Amino acid sequence: MGRAFEFRKARKMKRWASMAKTFTRLGKDIVMAVKEGGPDPDANAKLRAVIQNAKAANMPKDNIERAIKRASDKNTADYKEVLFEGYAPHGIAILIETATDNNNRTVANIRSYFNKCNGSLGVSGSVEFMFDHTCNFRINAEGIDPEELELELIDFGAEEIFVDDDGILIYAPFESFGAIQKELENRDIEILSSGFERIPQVTKELSPEEVADVEKLLEKIEEDDDVQNVYHTMKETED
Repeated sequence: MGRAFEFRKARKMKRWASMAKTFTRLGKDIVMAVKEGGPDPDANAKLRAVIQNAKAANMPKDNIERAIKRASDKNTADYKEVLFEGYAPHGIAILIETATDNNNRTVANIRSYFNKCNGSLGVSGSVEFMFDHTCNFRINAEGIDPEELELELIDFGAEEIFVDDDGILIYAPFESFGAIQKELENRDIEILSSGFERIPQVTKELSPEEVADVEKLLEKIEEDDDVQNVYHTMKETED
């Protein structure tokens, strides 16, 4: 198995345990998708993907429809995606994806978390190169041969396909998202969920005390309403 498999196995269930936080994050994804491509999922591939993710997270249908309607209102705040980079204690690189309607607030908050936890906020490009930007899809495993599917999807950019408790997982470079989404839809293969992740190229093992220092910063960052995803180079183990 490759790095995507190991990354997912270690990361699974560690982050985003809060349902309310997940719904807030998905609500912002819906707003950004609608603002970018319109409120019709049939004509907006990005919105289609976000709705699949919302359903996979058990977000109520009413919530999804309300978010789409709200996003169509011109008075609804427009969220900008902003990437933050920095270092936690013990040399652990951190990459933070945010969606914000007030960049000054978000910058001030993120900087304060690093300062309070003995970390340092870096400049653009300071740690992003340490992560591979990937896309992923989860599909139902029933009736599908993963090895055969992998051979067929290589031409569309797929790099790693494996089976876990959630179904068949497909990983590919960030740029391959559209091609793979289109091919799966053309084959009438139901996409249960999809998304993007940043997989660290190298991870660093820390002592339990050092892990606690890094976790303190990660928790503060993840509690922020503007934060969508957090990635780091600390080696994680399955609980």
